[in-house]
Amino acid sequence: MNNAESSTIASDLAWFKSSYSGTEGGQCVEVAAGSAAVHVRDSKADAGPVLTVSREAWASFIELPSSERRV
Repeated sequence: MNNAESSTIASDLAWFKSSYSGTEGGQCVEVAAGSAAVHVRDSKADAGPVLTVSREAWASFIELPSSERRV
């Protein structure tokens, strides 16, 4: 997916900032659930690239204990 496609997807979704992002700025992540996939982006670069994963992959990721996540 190129940046033009990412921008089109990004504008059509409802984005939610991660509860882990805090209020201090810094490293913030936003997530949007589409009908077939989950999209992740940097909240400071909302016109930038979007990571897209299947809903199943996202569900597996969020079910992992935080100590096992490798991000």
